[in-house]
Amino acid sequence: MAIMRINVGPIHPGTHGVLRLVVDVDGDTIKSVEPHIGFLHRGVEKLMETRMYMQNPSYTEKLDYIAPLSWDDLYVNSVEKALGIPVKEAAQYERVILLEFQRIASHLLWLGTMVNDIGQLFTLFMWCFRDRAKILKLLEDVSGSRMFYVNLRLGGFNKNPPDDFVDRCRALADYLQERISEYPDVLDADSVFMERTKNIGILSRNDAISYGVSGPVLRASGVDEDVRISHPYYIYDKLKFRIPVKTNGDAYDRYRVRYEEMLESISIIRQALEMMPQGDTAGMPIRLIGPAAKPDTVVMQEELPRGEGIIYMVPDKQRPYRISLRSPAFINLSVLPKISENMRFADLFSIVGSLDVIFAEIDR
Repeated sequence: MAIMRINVGPIHPGTHGVLRLVVDVDGDTIKSVEPHIGFLHRGVEKLMETRMYMQNPSYTEKLDYIAPLSWDDLYVNSVEKALGIPVKEAAQYERVILLEFQRIASHLLWLGTMVNDIGQLFTLFMWCFRDRAKILKLLEDVSGSRMFYVNLRLGGFNKNPPDDFVDRCRALADYLQERISEYPDVLDADSVFMERTKNIGILSRNDAISYGVSGPVLRASGVDEDVRISHPYYIYDKLKFRIPVKTNGDAYDRYRVRYEEMLESISIIRQALEMMPQGDTAGMPIRLIGPAAKPDTVVMQEELPRGEGIIYMVPDKQRPYRISLRSPAFINLSVLPKISENMRFADLFSIVGSLDVIFAEIDR
């Protein structure tokens, strides 16, 4: 049978409106996939080099509009390292708590849209958005904004948390534990979901390492690596939690890793709440500030919801002289041609969805 070339996207809903895939098929069997990106390119890194340090969180938050606090924290943490500014102890606990809530919210949106992309389980889609909305309400009450928080300051936050912060976090953790635990009862009992994820888009352990993927995509292929463990920041080294790892490397395992990570995030939140000391979490007001003796370079890494995010910075007195961002979503997308080969065309959207790509981060 002759090879036929199909253009998928960028307007296809399964490609998030900003990804074009050029797909060669033999019948309905995929022979090759070529991703075309660049529909959102803004030159963020060069823009950040023209702004003072604390003018840039509004850029970093929009890199990942599903988990904006994550990139914001990575950037502010990098600036704190560059300027030698310590983070208040109570603020470290608060940051970890909010980052883990943000991780859960990100995974919830991914799961809801993933099942929607493959055309079923609208009930689970609504459950995920229902539960995510409660997390966003907490983040809104802490920061004053529902989506782009911009509430981190050097050494802490723009203000202390609400008086009922600890009680609300505990109640929310209990709620999420109960609700999220119900998800497998629906998903694993759905034969169509299982058929469209089991043994679909298999990424071997060796290929995962060779391509440099990270986060749930890497751990679903049998590699036990998490920056929170290998290069702990804040108070992660004081906490006990398990890193979910699977071995088949298919779309189903990538779902299971993210599902189990949500439960582990709840455990992390509960531990941090128990250990959180009393104290002020307000950071420095935004103003001109520069290091007395700045380091030549700064490299900072954190475990973002999609994997390992890295910032390389050459600091100057008032702004980054050079800054480069390592996007986990960009690296994870690179495996798409490999894991799509010889799969059915209809499975392409299960595979793309299982990678959890965010294009504002890829098309910086």
